[in-house]
Amino acid sequence: MVLQLNSATTASVSTAPPGRLNRTNVLLFSCSSSQDLSQRVTNRLGLELGKVVTQKFSIGETCVEIGESVRGKDVYTIQSGCGDDKDNLMELLIMINVCKTASSSKVTAVILCFPYAHQDEKDKSRAPISGKLVANILSVAGADHIITMDLHASQIQGFFDIPVDNLYTEPTVLIRENITDWKNCIVGSPNVVGGAKRVTSIADRLNVDFALIYKERKKVSEVDRLVLVGDVKDRVAIVVDDIADTCGTSCHTADKLLTAGASKVYAILTRGIFSGPAISRISNASFVAVVINTIPQDGKMIHCSKIQVIDISMILSEAICRTHNGESVS
Repeated sequence: MVLQLNSATTASVSTAPPGRLNRTNVLLFSCSSSQDLSQRVTNRLGLELGKVVTQKFSIGETCVEIGESVRGKDVYTIQSGCGDDKDNLMELLIMINVCKTASSSKVTAVILCFPYAHQDEKDKSRAPISGKLVANILSVAGADHIITMDLHASQIQGFFDIPVDNLYTEPTVLIRENITDWKNCIVGSPNVVGGAKRVTSIADRLNVDFALIYKERKKVSEVDRLVLVGDVKDRVAIVVDDIADTCGTSCHTADKLLTAGASKVYAILTRGIFSGPAISRISNASFVAVVINTIPQDGKMIHCSKIQVIDISMILSEAICRTHNGESVS
């Protein structure tokens, strides 16, 4: 089962409409985890990536040096919090701080995968709320504005005392254009707390039913059992989730849906971290994983033909353009 992606949803490079962006007053810097996506965004905006040199000393310290003046500029830094969290987060913090101390007028951190987003509440005694800690650190580093995408829990926006724009990927168009029998589909999410509102919204737009999959964990990254609420018999099941790490949840969810009578299963994922046994699980699974390029996937696609990637540079470039012009992002 292969999902064919139409040209409307695959990567394409174009520039922003002339005159929409004051290119002399905007600088966009890419951190090391988002080079390809940052280049796509700058191409769309008609900009060039800012000059920056990132190096790591033998003792493990990260050094970020900006190679051009940022004085009075509107600066945007793009980074994903995936992979080595401590290195990527530290690199972002240093870049924000060096731009701020170099007299930039404003620094906006574009964080495609918000680090420690799972630790967003005190779910048991003496548990940390690390997402709040990350928010505090970003503010102290000098960030004036945060642009992120599909936060694991919307309350993370409340952790900040600075403006936060939480962008949403829009799977409705993707579903309509690429899944031929979408009218007979049912939309579901294994993330009940953060995903219920989203899947009901998608189902309303498509005028289809929705299902909820409640999961209980033995421990982090290990699902104990799943409870399905909704009728999926002889329907195409489309699972929408914000994070796929080891893909245990995605695979268990697909199996649960097929056992309940679903004819096909598609998984639309905002962030495909794909750590540990994820690639082998997807290869042996009964669904196709469609992921957004918030995290580079080139190396993983070589080893797994079931991973297909959608480009979101158009969404980010439009958000940056509107933010710079003081226009509404919603």
